[in-house]
Amino acid sequence: MSRQASRDTTPEVAVRRLLHREGHRYRLHRPVPGMPRRSIDIAFPGARVAVFLDGCFWHGCPQHATSPKANAEWWRQKLDRNMARDKETTEQLVGAGWTVLRFWEHEDPPTVAADIAAAVTAARASRRR
Repeated sequence: MSRQASRDTTPEVAVRRLLHREGHRYRLHRPVPGMPRRSIDIAFPGARVAVFLDGCFWHGCPQHATSPKANAEWWRQKLDRNMARDKETTEQLVGAGWTVLRFWEHEDPPTVAADIAAAVTAARASRRR
């Protein structure tokens, strides 16, 4: 597991490049307020938008998740804890007034970037009012 990339994955970099090209500026791997050892993949602090790009295996994608056959019970517990942690992180951020966007690694980067840009623009507009 230590060899698995936890940041700067290929889908994450692709989305970040598209966002930057469109003029959106963001912060990377910002800590989740009030939750040590957890970070937001792509954060827009001014607009209070948190973006997570979740891996299909590690976060239990309904379309692509698989279950290892070796040590199956341990893996099931591990992956269930990951999903529970994701839910807890989302609830914490929403409770603090953030908009949370979660995408799967298999989703189309241009579509993901467009959805993020729309959410950030809407959040900035609502914060100005």
